[in-house]
Amino acid sequence: MSWNTLGHSFAVELLARDRAQLRLRHAYLFTGPNGVGKRTLVHDFACALLCEAPEPPCGVCRACHLARKEIHPDLFTIAPSESGKRVRTAKIRIDPIRQLIYDLSLRPIESQRRVARLVRFDTANVEAANALLKTLEEPPNNVILLLTAERADDLLPTIVSRCEVIALRPMPLEVVRDALIARWLVPAERADLLAHLSGGRLGWAVRMHQDEGALEARAQRLDDLARLVSASRVERFAYAERLAREGSLEKIQDTLDLWLSFWRDVMLIAARATAPLANPDRVSELRRLAEAISTAQAQAVIVALRRSGELLERNVNTRLALEVLLLDWPRV
Repeated sequence: MSWNTLGHSFAVELLARDRAQLRLRHAYLFTGPNGVGKRTLVHDFACALLCEAPEPPCGVCRACHLARKEIHPDLFTIAPSESGKRVRTAKIRIDPIRQLIYDLSLRPIESQRRVARLVRFDTANVEAANALLKTLEEPPNNVILLLTAERADDLLPTIVSRCEVIALRPMPLEVVRDALIARWLVPAERADLLAHLSGGRLGWAVRMHQDEGALEARAQRLDDLARLVSASRVERFAYAERLAREGSLEKIQDTLDLWLSFWRDVMLIAARATAPLANPDRVSELRRLAEAISTAQAQAVIVALRRSGELLERNVNTRLALEVLLLDWPRV
């Protein structure tokens, strides 16, 4: 079998067994943090569902070749598209779902079944989610839906209840490190850093390695954080305005996630905890900040970051949310 998924052996075994024993559900929901490997696993499973070999996916048949190239006539993909004037937000909207429902009502062209991947379905608007729900309640024959989301709680309970939920967890750091070295030929020192930064999310680590500017952008955001801690209120407001103008909600959320990992490290050091740090290359800065503030202050910043992320997902005023966030940070 030519599954490309690394780790998550329990999920691979379950899906392969369902396929082999013809006990397939009409819908599967894959959950887990961004970069944990949901998309790779879903693609492997889609190939296995379309492959005609005795032990799919064989990787060599026509169906596998077409699926790997994303041109199989019985494989469909729905993903969020960005829109918005001030802050661009990625959403799945009703029109592509309507088209998908029509396509799935037709007979398969080359395979025994039609497979639809709905990536990040937690970004679907209400109309799109309700439209898909009708299909889940009365699924066409020979159709399998593969949904991904970070958390099942972000979807309608009626959608979750009609899916087989497969929750993916971050992998051990050493597994991520060894995979980066063996498969992507990453130098050992860089692989070790990426493994720690990823928190066990191999897909995230691979993307950071392949994007030449990713680590530099991370360093810039952490440098910004260090300056903001000692900045005046006016400087913090000015930074909030610049960050809000970046235009992509996903980029802003990535910044908040990075800052969240940094402040979590500060809290761990302030509390003298032994848990591994998410930003080991910044340990001297973390210790200086941990000595200057209390554990309760670090925890309050973490709570504020999480609240700000939730508010931004609800389409509140981006600049105002960021101003409130930075205003509440301790000043050192």
